[in-house]
Amino acid sequence: MSETLSDKKLAEIVNLTLSHYEDNALAFREGTKDHDVSQNYDNFLAPFEATRKLDILDFGCGPGRDLAHFKSLGHRAVGLDGSFAFCSMAQEKTGCPVLHQSFLALDLQETRFDGIFANASLFHIPRQEFSRVLRQLHSALRPGGILFSSNPRGSGEDFSGERYGHFMEFGVSSTYLEDAGFKVIDHYYRPPGMPCAAQPWLAIVSQKSG
Repeated sequence: MSETLSDKKLAEIVNLTLSHYEDNALAFREGTKDHDVSQNYDNFLAPFEATRKLDILDFGCGPGRDLAHFKSLGHRAVGLDGSFAFCSMAQEKTGCPVLHQSFLALDLQETRFDGIFANASLFHIPRQEFSRVLRQLHSALRPGGILFSSNPRGSGEDFSGERYGHFMEFGVSSTYLEDAGFKVIDHYYRPPGMPCAAQPWLAIVSQKSG
């Protein structure tokens, strides 16, 4: 999809995608609660001193699985999701603050976080808005802060069923990140131990450089 998206179309994208998650929140929680994303946790936290307690934003926190993990390590974790059902689940599960915000209408304090963990969330942002949102995340990070992202890789953007997806390979993703003021310090494909053709997920670790 390459045409300019109107405000009405952007609202439709957000509303339809969030409606899908609202309607399937319980099934999503049950289907993802046991996913092993320890590789992502480890690579997100690797640039920090092991004993340092961090202010972390879980961007697209869903029902709170990853939020709970970061809290269990002693970090000061804050969730953010556009789905009211997910925000309620995450807050009940973790007791952490959870921000109910659309990805396209963020209201984040500048230099508030040491790290932002965006696991399977950024790909829902249409290409047209992607640079703007990355700059907002850049602003919300402290100097040297880390942005972790993991998204399905590919090319193009459109609805897949009731969810909107914007798919990129590493070269395109890294260009967006660098243009927004990040330096890519690591990337890999998931799941581990598989040939690249069987690794549909692209994970990128970036550092705020500007």
